[in-house]
Amino acid sequence: MNGYQIITDSTTDLSPALAEELGIEIIPMEITLSGASYLQFPDERALSNRTFYERLASGETATTNQINATTFTETFERYLQAGTDVLYIGFSSGLSGTYNNSRLAAQELSEKYPGRRILVLDSLAASMGEGLLVYHAVQKQREGMGIDELASWVEANRNRLAHWFTVDDLNFLKRGGRVSGAAALFGTMLGIKPVLHVDNDGHLIPVEKVRGRKNALDALVNHMEKAVEHPENQAIFISHGNAPEDAEYVAKQVKARFSVPKVYINYIGPVIGSHAGPGTVALFFLGKSKD
Repeated sequence: MNGYQIITDSTTDLSPALAEELGIEIIPMEITLSGASYLQFPDERALSNRTFYERLASGETATTNQINATTFTETFERYLQAGTDVLYIGFSSGLSGTYNNSRLAAQELSEKYPGRRILVLDSLAASMGEGLLVYHAVQKQREGMGIDELASWVEANRNRLAHWFTVDDLNFLKRGGRVSGAAALFGTMLGIKPVLHVDNDGHLIPVEKVRGRKNALDALVNHMEKAVEHPENQAIFISHGNAPEDAEYVAKQVKARFSVPKVYINYIGPVIGSHAGPGTVALFFLGKSKD
């Protein structure tokens, strides 16, 4: 398709069906859960999302590992050897060193395959926000955009990709240094639910505090109302940490208020879920900006 392959990583949290429909390759990232390592595949072949969240809820701890440069080299080279250029859209550099490893691989391969294009892009996005950016990139590729034009489009539009999310358990943000121990303790006692977003540097930023779960979910849709552009022409993505009913509630509000044509819902996979925790719900759309 226009001589290049779009590749991304499993932090896009795309469903197997949508990944197949888009024709992309997804490189799995690794988590370690209670000492055992698992790769996150869209089809959950190594560890199911439900099992992962059940184990987190029971008190097990998880850590995540970057995709290394060797894995990128091996993946990219399969296409380059076949005469196909590569466009990689990666997990936010504000949250992981994975993107930098892709750059190292691309630099090495550019010397080995001087006649091929190997472009690696920082999505500055996470979860299905990254997935939505990839989704739009594939649509542009199918419309006929060449690899360089698409790379420019991604870089020009990635900071229109709004991420709004809330978490149910502040202790997971505390472990990641996003809130203090005192804030997590008192917030939990008072039923405070933070509303966060991803900023233009790809970092997670707390924006407001809301009392009560339903109010926090409504806040996601309220932020969409302030920023969304042409929702009637958009696919909207919603991801969740083993909270399908809450994700459906947000989807229902979005459909009622904006008449969007498509809403895709999927789990937040174990890599992002390790840091966000069970009960997280996130809403993604294209807007004027990420704010």
